Amino acid sequence: MTTKEIRRIKIKARVRAKVFGTSEAPRMTVFRSNKQIYVQFIDDKAGKTLASASSLQLQEKVGKKEQAIKVGEMAAKNAMEAGITKVVFDRNGYLYHGRIKELADAARNGGLKF
Repeated sequence: MTTKEIRRIKIKARVRAKVFGTSEAPRMTVFRSNKQIYVQFIDDKAGKTLASASSLQLQEKVGKKEQAIKVGEMAAKNAMEAGITKVVFDRNGYLYHGRIKELADAARNGGLKF
């Protein structure tokens, strides 16, 4: 593992100890790979995923930041359909920068509160 990956895992463990999602305010967790980005809304009390969105669902091929924006909008829409308006954001150890920031801003613009 690289130093960057080790740092992310440490941050993830530290944040995960503090961030907890409920059915009223589920945890919105983000995972990003080299090509794709994924979002899940998780109720940690019940241990269930309430809604999700990913770049695999997109039809057109776009750049990574544009992809994150579209997934953020799609995630907000899916969450609203599931009755979710307030969430706890879990950036999963990633820096709040670039694709993660674009996704979060798009989700906020879509109506989610966090």
